[in-house]
Amino acid sequence: MKIAVEGCMHGELDKVYDTMRRLEEAEGIKIDLLICCGDFQAVRNESDLHCVNVKPKYRTMNSFWKYYSGQAVAPYPTIFIGGNHEASNYLWELYYGGWAAPNIYFLGFAGVVKFGNIRIGGMSGIHKQNDYYSGHHERTPYSEGNKISVYHVRHYDVLKLMHVKEPLDIFISHDWPVGITEYGNWQKLIQQKRHFEEEVRTRTLGSQSAAKLLSKLKPPYWFSAHLHCKFPAIIQHGEDGPTTKFLALDKCIPRRNFLQVLDIPSNPGPYEIQYDEEWLAITRRFHSVFPLTRAPFRMNEELDIQNDRQWVRSKLNARGAKPFDFVQTAPPFNPSMPVDNPPAAVHCRNPQTESFLQFLQLPYLLDSSNSGGVNRNASSSQPAHPLNNDDIELPDEIEDDEDDE
Repeated sequence: MKIAVEGCMHGELDKVYDTMRRLEEAEGIKIDLLICCGDFQAVRNESDLHCVNVKPKYRTMNSFWKYYSGQAVAPYPTIFIGGNHEASNYLWELYYGGWAAPNIYFLGFAGVVKFGNIRIGGMSGIHKQNDYYSGHHERTPYSEGNKISVYHVRHYDVLKLMHVKEPLDIFISHDWPVGITEYGNWQKLIQQKRHFEEEVRTRTLGSQSAAKLLSKLKPPYWFSAHLHCKFPAIIQHGEDGPTTKFLALDKCIPRRNFLQVLDIPSNPGPYEIQYDEEWLAITRRFHSVFPLTRAPFRMNEELDIQNDRQWVRSKLNARGAKPFDFVQTAPPFNPSMPVDNPPAAVHCRNPQTESFLQFLQLPYLLDSSNSGGVNRNASSSQPAHPLNNDDIELPDEIEDDEDDE
């Protein structure tokens, strides 16, 4: 299977797809899948654009709206995670994952899917210690502070990923796992990015939550973006353990290393995106403790998902594993009728998310502001109780160097 990996998309879908076509022609190959490692910027219209945390000079519509509206169709199946420059209001509609546009799949705030027989997991956002243990409390219309905090990684989502036991083939994060520079040519890195030197030497460049997942999941491939440079590394997990090939890529601008095609062993096609049984069982089991307020959420117990897994398997056997169909939930941008003062974004119940939760027989909580995230009537099983977790000291967020565009 030939998979193209993109660093930061920044809404430049036309340019990335055109680059992939040229690569296919030049190399005589067929690319099966595109993976984007965040800052995808799935901006549908002017209201979405005002939910993106970017400086005014970068607040441009770019090309995603064409694919959302149907004016263009993604020529390759595309899977992406969120970064720190996103239309977070739209991605929140698809918190559990779903089609952001036809043939363009958002993996969710955390998620695992299958593409053919390849298991792909990922985590959206970047780390910020002050928000790590908070619940997902942000609601539209966003304050300036919530526009930033909404994309910060939460303990709840990391904990769900820590429950994945079956092997993953690929994992995607926006920021790098902390310490990853020790496994690659960090000297060359700091020659290119001199402002990274202190963080590299003090081992504070990156995210400890991502590093924790890397140590637990040990996938053969891990892809990241965020720091706007190319950086490969190979991690050996123990003396006789498996290895992880790490690759971070740049943003989509000329003469930068923003795209790379890899040949990953897989069964023959056809290839399509499908739900993952184990991940659905984890989602179902954790739903009853979904934290939706600022109150700290900490839990250190491991939950047993075996009963949920058997239940999910029977449901998938009856329905099939294909995700629910894409549905537009907002008017797309119209270049002939731009809006100078768009209305503030409000929460919309995405039919994909509603269908997904109905399929798992779970209540819809995403527009709740006072539930605390615990619904003791949830149908998954007995809810877990938040416990004091062993404190994890994590670094402050890594600032994106968007000014070098």
